Amino acid sequence: MKLPHRRHFLHLAAGAAALPAVSRVAWAQAYPTRPVHIIVGFAAGGPGDMVARLIAQWLSERLGQPFVVENLTGAATNIATEAVVRAPADGYTLLFVTTTNAINTTLYEKLSFNFIRDIVPVASVIRGPSVLEVNPSVPAKTVPEFIAYAKANPGKLIMASGGIGAPSHVFGELFKLMTGVNLVHVPYRGAAPAVTDLLAGHVQVYFDPIPNSIGYIRAGKVRPLAITSATRSEALPDVPTISEFVPGYEGTFWFGVGAPKATPAEIVDKLNKEVNAALHDPKMKARLADLGGVTLPGSPAEFGKLIADETEKWAKVIKFAGIKSE
Repeated sequence: MKLPHRRHFLHLAAGAAALPAVSRVAWAQAYPTRPVHIIVGFAAGGPGDMVARLIAQWLSERLGQPFVVENLTGAATNIATEAVVRAPADGYTLLFVTTTNAINTTLYEKLSFNFIRDIVPVASVIRGPSVLEVNPSVPAKTVPEFIAYAKANPGKLIMASGGIGAPSHVFGELFKLMTGVNLVHVPYRGAAPAVTDLLAGHVQVYFDPIPNSIGYIRAGKVRPLAITSATRSEALPDVPTISEFVPGYEGTFWFGVGAPKATPAEIVDKLNKEVNAALHDPKMKARLADLGGVTLPGSPAEFGKLIADETEKWAKVIKFAGIKSE
């Protein structure tokens, strides 16, 4: 699938099309006058769902109307995304945007929507690393030891993922490309069964978001070798980054809020202002830090640039690795 021009997408980030100026401003001032739905493409209880509910609670308290999280799972978040794309562009149906949306732009060749064209960036929320972790049966205790062990045992280590094209998959493929190791990829239908088999020793390697893995790490049930971000995480300060051993490696999950194209810019800006207020609140920052992420306050255009950059980055990995959707 041909990627849309970056400038077109970054232009959308500034807001969408026009109603008469006075009515738009009046609408934005009154908004919201009824409940707002935030559509999440993942099951309840996962990292994305937890962050979405924190933001929804904040917006409900600040704007005086319920912001209701709805989990619409299936097709690697594409069902949720399409539901928002088809919704009225009035600010009452929002999408919880994730790394998966950027990956899917290239991974799926025949979607009924174009994410970069059809979703307007509203606000980025959080960015965080995953953990390269192994079952304790793997003798390696550092990234160099793991690379050496994998090269001495080509095709014998199984790398789990939450599904084809999931962040846990593409993070692993990037690692394979940059180190030359041969890990056998086994996709699962979500993170939970992948972690279950990692704990049982049926698979040996997993690139797991910190919120999912930190409890197992602290309990000694899995061994963290490194984190995938460019800098160390406050949640696991003693765990090095992969880039300390593999220069240039970086893979992070991120979350934000989007809306259907043509959503009035005044509503986008109002939501952006309130999300940014949450990200500067000390209590909210502490709760998000507990999930292993760093807050990402910024403008809609800045969130749009992040999405565009990540879409291009993972497109290269997907094409080079020959990853195909199920």
